Amino acid sequence: MTATLQQLYGNIDIYLFDQLLKGTYANCKTVLDAGCGGGRNLVYFLQNGYDVYGIDPNKDAIDAVRQLSQTLAPDIPTANFQAVKAENMSFSDHSFDLVISSAVLHFAANEIHFERMLLSMWRVLKPGGYLFARLASDIGIETLVHNLGNGRYLLPDGSERFLVNLEQLLNYTQKLNAHLHEPVKTTNVQNLRCMTTWCLQKR
Repeated sequence: MTATLQQLYGNIDIYLFDQLLKGTYANCKTVLDAGCGGGRNLVYFLQNGYDVYGIDPNKDAIDAVRQLSQTLAPDIPTANFQAVKAENMSFSDHSFDLVISSAVLHFAANEIHFERMLLSMWRVLKPGGYLFARLASDIGIETLVHNLGNGRYLLPDGSERFLVNLEQLLNYTQKLNAHLHEPVKTTNVQNLRCMTTWCLQKR
């Protein structure tokens, strides 16, 4: 029986799938999903021999991803998945070839918190490694969001998020001395919210 795309990739972020199709992460071996939830972005990596790790502040999510890992890759220790916040990771510097941050950074309380999470993810990334980040932005809906202070905004869909803009992302790219290996791409969902893909490589 031929495996379905769902079986092969799970409910993967479409822009992460795009990077896999392009072969960007072909030479990556160690993968961290920083904010892994139940593991929606880890199915492919678990089934294809990667050394997979995940962190999430939600203990129930970690229980779920541990069960997923035991089903798909029983040789991976359950200790690879930890209930911690992104800014509090205890992994050694330069531990991972790929760090995934999908729908995490926009939960920052303010810019200081955002930067703490980002720098923590960057710290554990190896030179030459990749950061895949998807996060909410105001790109394309600048006049439709309401500033609540501390970098947080009320979106037209009724949610509250920490939002970045293109200038901030480019400034952080420069500050990190990173290589922007893909143009910054933003999906506008009917002017209700915008999600931006930010793909960096560590020099």
